[in-house]
Amino acid sequence: MKPVLLDEYPVHQSPLSMARVASTDRNFYDRNYFNAHDRTGDVYLISGSGVYPNLGVTDAFVTVRHGDTQVAVRFSDALEERSMESKVGGYRLEVIEPLQKIRLICEHEELSCDITWDGSFPAVLEEAHILMSGPRPILDASRFAQVGSWSGTLSVHGQDFAVDPQTWMGTRDRSWGIRPVGEPDPQGRMTYEARGGHYWVYVPLRFDDFALMVIVQESEDGHRTLSHATRVFADGRVEQLGWPRVEIVYRSGTRHPESARIHLTTPSGEPLVVDIENLGFISLSHGAGYGGDPDWTHGEWRGENWSSSSRFDTTSAEFLGRLPYSTIDHVAKATIDGQVGWGMFEHAVMGRHDPSGFVGWVDMAP
Repeated sequence: MKPVLLDEYPVHQSPLSMARVASTDRNFYDRNYFNAHDRTGDVYLISGSGVYPNLGVTDAFVTVRHGDTQVAVRFSDALEERSMESKVGGYRLEVIEPLQKIRLICEHEELSCDITWDGSFPAVLEEAHILMSGPRPILDASRFAQVGSWSGTLSVHGQDFAVDPQTWMGTRDRSWGIRPVGEPDPQGRMTYEARGGHYWVYVPLRFDDFALMVIVQESEDGHRTLSHATRVFADGRVEQLGWPRVEIVYRSGTRHPESARIHLTTPSGEPLVVDIENLGFISLSHGAGYGGDPDWTHGEWRGENWSSSSRFDTTSAEFLGRLPYSTIDHVAKATIDGQVGWGMFEHAVMGRHDPSGFVGWVDMAP
């Protein structure tokens, strides 16, 4: 093995070349996630890119929902070496200013964009994220998140959108560690026994004077396995907020969250209540490569210089039938004491979750 360009910089965290990662787990990953919307819920973009050093794969995707159609394009290739360049196929990221300004470019006949992210508040390092399967952590990751605005151009099926930073908002995160990626692990005892449920709420919001980050992860009995709530101000101050309690109103006959209320507590003991209205959404298991996506999975080997595209009718029975078993990213309009903010309400409630009243995998809200 030869040294790589990153070895020239004082960034090592283990007695290894930067060509290797300290963990030998095949599921080690290093990813970006972005979303962008014009606050109407009618046009919504989500993008991600990742490298999987122990699988030798790099990939990226962009998916856009406009009206009743969701379009997704994917790129994948062999990862030859780790570097500071994020590029695969017609997709690339340019770090203009670390933790502040990122340029995202996608070139594909179905969907193209050249948009630049500008952080509105400092990025926040979230609590360590761990999810166990019996005695084994299947997710053990670090992540920072940020809210901001976008500028540039977007084209979907020949329809052009001007991405104006006065209108277009979004959130992003960077995460790295271990999570299920690539081809699935062999099934064993824990796979067969893990038939309970999973509950997840992730809410990054941008207000004029601050950003809000809330995360709730629970097991089927309501036991809290991850809890994070912070408010970050322009000067970098991070205020911890008390134990988040989430109330969700589901659409009858579905597990679709139409609205939510999040109860928080300030350090002085005052209540802080966030009311959320969910607008347009994107299913992460339709073309975006997240769990349950039959078309493609992050880190999956598809050969060199691979790309594909898909188009989904979001009113079809197939699309709607998969939603209860997917993670869904909603455009969120939020209100705190009359102040209006914008961001994302990411949610999954799969299988049993006692506090929500779901007893299995097929029952829906009354």
